[in-house]
Amino acid sequence: MTPAGKAEPWPRVLDADFGPPPAGDYRATPEDFVVEEILDFAPEGQGEHLWLWIEKRGLTTLEVVRHLARACEVTQRAVGYAGMKDRIAVTRQWLSVHLPGREGPGDLAERLAIHGVQVVEQARHPRKLKRGVHRGNRFSLVITGEAVQAPGLEARWEWLCRHGAPNGFGPQRFGPDGRNLARARAVLARGWRKRDDREGMMLSTARSYLFNELLAMRQGDGNWDRLLPGEVAMLDGTASQFVVETVDAELAERAARLDLHPSGVLWGVGSSATAGSAAEYEQRLRERHGPLCDGLESAGVKLARRPLRMRLGEPRLSREPACLRLDFILPRGSFATAVLRELIEHPTLGTTPALA
Repeated sequence: MTPAGKAEPWPRVLDADFGPPPAGDYRATPEDFVVEEILDFAPEGQGEHLWLWIEKRGLTTLEVVRHLARACEVTQRAVGYAGMKDRIAVTRQWLSVHLPGREGPGDLAERLAIHGVQVVEQARHPRKLKRGVHRGNRFSLVITGEAVQAPGLEARWEWLCRHGAPNGFGPQRFGPDGRNLARARAVLARGWRKRDDREGMMLSTARSYLFNELLAMRQGDGNWDRLLPGEVAMLDGTASQFVVETVDAELAERAARLDLHPSGVLWGVGSSATAGSAAEYEQRLRERHGPLCDGLESAGVKLARRPLRMRLGEPRLSREPACLRLDFILPRGSFATAVLRELIEHPTLGTTPALA
C-alpha cells in the first residue's frame, strides 16, 4: 500500500506507443484555460427565475453562488447552476436565482463585478437551473514550454481525436495534495451526515477516486476502450446504456468509431448490471477499497455509471507564437485535464491521490 501523502501512478494510454509525453505548462494565466458551458436550450424570457449568463475569473462556481445569493438577498438554495467550473480559468456559464414577483437589484451587475464576475446576459425562465442539464463544455486551452516544439505532440493529439481519451476525474476533484480524498475517507469512516457535507463533495470525491482506480485497472490491462463480455455499454453523448452479453463484430465496430463506450461504476447503493469479465473489475475494486465502498453505500448514494472513454468534439490544434492552442468540446462531467495529461508532462497531471 502506498504511504499516506504519496501518489500512485495513473497510467497514460499513449505512453506505450509514443513514449513519455514532452514537458509542458498550462494555465499560466486564467486566460490560458477558457471554459464555456453548452446548453441545448435557452431561457424563455418569462418566469419566476432570473437567469444570468456570467463570466468569472479566479472564483469557483460555489463562490459565485454565494455572492449572487447575498446580492439578491436570498438563500443559496434559491440559486441554481448546471455544473461547477474551474477556479483558475475564464469560465462562462448560466446561473439562476429564484425571484418570484420581483426584479433583481438594479445594480446587480455592479455588485457581482466587484468580485470578478461579469454579467453578460440576463433573461427570465419558469424553472430553476438544475445540475447536469448542460450538454457539455467547450474548452480553449493554451500549452507552453518544451511541448510546443516537441515533434510527437501533434501525433498524440491526432490519436486522441481519432480514438478518444480516458474519462478520468481530474486532479481538481481531489483538492490540493489530495486533501479532499483524505477528508472523504474520514467522513465516510465515521458515518456520512448531510450537515458535514452540504454539497455532497465528499461523496463525489470518494466515487471519483474509485472510478479512477477502476479505469487505471482497465488501462493497465489494455481494455479501457474495448467492450468486454458482461459490459454495460453507454451510447456516446447520452445516458442510454445496455448490457453486452457477447461482443460481436457490429458492437466492436461501433465501439471503434466511438458510438459506444465501455463504462465504469460510480459506487453506491444498488445492483450492478455487469457480469463476466467486466464484473470482475468491480469485485477487485471492492476487495481493494472495501471501507470506501461500504461508506458510500451507508450514505445512501445511488449506484450510477460513467463512460470510461470520452470523445473530443470539434477538436482543433493551432500554433500561435510560443504556444499551442487546443480547442475541443467534452461531455458534461468530463475533465480537460484528463486530455492534457495524455499530451504533456506536468506535476499536477501525472498522478492520482493515494489512500493510506
